[in-house]
Amino acid sequence: MEYLVLARKWRPQVFEDVVGQDHVVKTLRNAIKLDRVAHAYIFSGPRGTGKTSVARILAKSLNCEKGPTEKPCNQCSNCKEITEGVSLDVREIDGASNNSVAEIRELRENIKFSPMSSRYKIYIIDEVHMLSGSAFNALLKTLEEPPAHVVFVFATTEIYKVPATILSRCQHFDFKRISVRQIADNLEHIAREEGIGISNAGLSWIAREGEGSLRDAQGIFDQVISYAGTDIKDSDVEDLLDLADRRLIFELSDAVFKRNAGACLKIIDEAYYSGVDIKHFYQMFLGHFMNLLTMKITNGEGVLDDIPDHETAELKELAQGASRDTIQRILDILMAEEDDIRRSMDPRVNLEYAVVRMAYLEPLIPVDEIISRMEGLEARLGGEGRQDIPVARKIRTDREAVVAESNQSGADERTDGDSLWQDLKSFIKEKNPPLNSKIDSGKFLSYEGDCLKIGFPRGYIFLDDIKSAPQMNLLTQLAAEFLGKSITIDIKLLEGDARNSNNTASNTASTTNNIKNEALRHPLVQKIMDVFEGAEIVDIRVNGSRRQ
Repeated sequence: MEYLVLARKWRPQVFEDVVGQDHVVKTLRNAIKLDRVAHAYIFSGPRGTGKTSVARILAKSLNCEKGPTEKPCNQCSNCKEITEGVSLDVREIDGASNNSVAEIRELRENIKFSPMSSRYKIYIIDEVHMLSGSAFNALLKTLEEPPAHVVFVFATTEIYKVPATILSRCQHFDFKRISVRQIADNLEHIAREEGIGISNAGLSWIAREGEGSLRDAQGIFDQVISYAGTDIKDSDVEDLLDLADRRLIFELSDAVFKRNAGACLKIIDEAYYSGVDIKHFYQMFLGHFMNLLTMKITNGEGVLDDIPDHETAELKELAQGASRDTIQRILDILMAEEDDIRRSMDPRVNLEYAVVRMAYLEPLIPVDEIISRMEGLEARLGGEGRQDIPVARKIRTDREAVVAESNQSGADERTDGDSLWQDLKSFIKEKNPPLNSKIDSGKFLSYEGDCLKIGFPRGYIFLDDIKSAPQMNLLTQLAAEFLGKSITIDIKLLEGDARNSNNTASNTASTTNNIKNEALRHPLVQKIMDVFEGAEIVDIRVNGSRRQ
């Protein structure tokens, strides 16, 4: 007996056998049931998704001796002839080889005659997009007003090549790619009926190689059976399908996450010398990281159904070891290099360069962790050793009296001036807290002739910022508002004990500034400034315990 390949032997014979096209099957069955069968259909979609098979089932449903029926009997002479492809009333035409206007004119002449033994004359034209422009034009009139006994079914993998004038005269059904899980289930059924031993993982690998085409997957399964016999081991499927590249994908991503550039290069070298197509390998690698990102975001819930269970577990384990931001940064690199890889004469070099960049990426720190570390840094550096001045401090309303007090000589000048300075800072704190934080370490020097002199230690970290034109203008404006008159502000540098005979206090201020500068130069602080564009350091407070 002649051997039938699995794709022919297990071809769907009734609508219930069709895999992955429920939307098409339901509509056609209802059309038959309600006697609303159209005179022309066009089925479009990828290869091996059931277009021609559904066309044959529709033909049997319409011409079955027990029909029209949703479920042809497959026992009557009409059903058998259609199944075997010998029916005189159901013609299957290859549009690629019968694409001239002469063939279509002949068809137009033949459709006038009634069916020989069936209810309908049915014309199934495969790859209809291959018809010439003249052939399409010759078909238009007949397609618009065909005889009542004629039904057209067109099939195409390139629907965009079919003229709009043809599409408008047909009911259009779009066939979808079949999922890996649905193909694997179909192969499992075939294996059980055929007495073939194979694991679920092996079936999943074969299903994935079909790339959405059930017919292709069945053909691959046929090939695997021929290679390994009826007891198929996973290693047999791996050897025949050359699945080493998928193993290398997982190993390479793991090496990237571990920041092991040397291991990355060794894995690429192994892939290259095992005969893996580097461009295809790159696309698989990109898709792998997209799966990782999907896994990270959704935890794999209902999104990665096309991935075998054992690979889903591996993806979940890999995704748990990396942050979402890290995976996104790697994807950014892969997508940026994709075009160069595709056009490169030596894609291996491009791939090696890309993975080395990935391996040497500095790990991103989540914002919550940054805040936690900053709190720890603040705890180590401590506070200023003083209490903040209450915002609600009473500000003197008789500003002229304060000015008069500040001009007194001796100890009274120092005391009254400090009081004026504290009140002014409280006023500024209410109006502009960031500015107050920067001037808070300033020392009152004098207030004479409408000129307020303020001293800051040499090396004070905010000194340049305070002396900038915008800040000086703001400070002068607020001070004038507080004092009720126009004034000028003069910023002075405190040298040694020029204004303070207490050397200990001067040394303490110098030590405090050193600690603040150390904090400002801390790598973590610099990284935060890089991450948060436009960020500004307003204040740094130092614990008194760090002043020794």
